[in-house]
Amino acid sequence: MGLLWDDLRIFLAVCEAGSLSGAARRLKVSQPTLSRRIAEMEYELGEPLLVRKNQGINLTKAGTRLLPAAQGMAQWATEATRSLDAKNSPVSGRVRITAAPSFAFDFLAPIAEKLKRKHPQITLEVLASTERLNLSRGEADIALRRYPSDDPDLITVDEVVVPIGLYASRDYARRLPAKYDFRDLDWIVWAGEREMLSPNPELAARIPDFRPAFTSDDYSVQVAACQAGVGAMILLKTSHRLKRPGELVELKLELPASLRAELAIVCHKRMADLPKVRTVLDVLRQEFADLRKSQSAKRPRTGTTTVP
Repeated sequence: MGLLWDDLRIFLAVCEAGSLSGAARRLKVSQPTLSRRIAEMEYELGEPLLVRKNQGINLTKAGTRLLPAAQGMAQWATEATRSLDAKNSPVSGRVRITAAPSFAFDFLAPIAEKLKRKHPQITLEVLASTERLNLSRGEADIALRRYPSDDPDLITVDEVVVPIGLYASRDYARRLPAKYDFRDLDWIVWAGEREMLSPNPELAARIPDFRPAFTSDDYSVQVAACQAGVGAMILLKTSHRLKRPGELVELKLELPASLRAELAIVCHKRMADLPKVRTVLDVLRQEFADLRKSQSAKRPRTGTTTVP
C-alpha cells in the first residue's frame, strides 16, 4: 500500500508522545479518532504497529521498522515548509553527531566555532559515546566512526587518518630526563569499562608490568589531568592543537604504528541531502581536507633527510 504523509504524521506523534492520549492532545483530535486512524493503518499494512498498554504504547517489529522512515519524512516536511516560507532564509535546525569521546572532544568541539560563525542558525548536538548509535533508526544524523560503513543504507562521505602525538604539560616535560622511554612516563589512560580501548592494550604490550599513573572513563577528565601535570597521554593532532597550541607540548617519542586514528564520516542516505545535514557535512569534509593538507605538507620530500 502507499502510505500517506498524514498517516505517518499520526503514527509519529503517537511514538513521540508515548501514548494515544498524549498524541491526541498534541494533534488536537479526539483519542477515539486517533485510535481509529491507527487501526486503519494497521489493517492496510496487514500487521500491528503498536501494542496498547494501560500506561502507554510499545512498538511492534513492524512499528520499529516504520519509525525511521516516518522520522525522515518529518525532517523533509519541515525543510520543505521552511523553503516555502522564505526562499532566502538561512539553513537552520538541530544536527546530531555521534562520535567516540576523543573525536567529540578534539575534533567536533573545536569545529563547532567555525560552524556557529558561518551558520549560526544550526545547533550542533554532539553525542559522545563508545556505543554505536543506529543511524537507520534516527538516533543520530551523522556518525564519526573508526571505519567506513558496509551498510547499504549508509554512505561514507569522507575518510582520513588523523595524526596522533604524545603530549604533556610544559612543566611535566621539563622534569623529564634528556633521554626518556615509554617506561619513564606517567601514563594517563582509560579506566573501568573502557580500559581495553586504545591506547591501553598497545601500551601494555610495550611496557612490562604496565601501571598507569592516572585513569578515567571520561576523556575530558584525562585531558584535564594531563594539563595539570599528572602525566602524559596520546592525543589527536587536530587543527586546533596544531594551529593554536595551548599548555600542552608534544613529547619526542615514536609511537607504535598500530596507534592509528582512522576516521570516517558516515550518514544515512535519506539524510545526506537534507540542507542542514549537508551543511554540517561540508564543514566536516573541509576539516578532513585541512588535515590531509597538513599531513602532506609535513611529509619529507624525496632525497631529503629528517633530523629527529
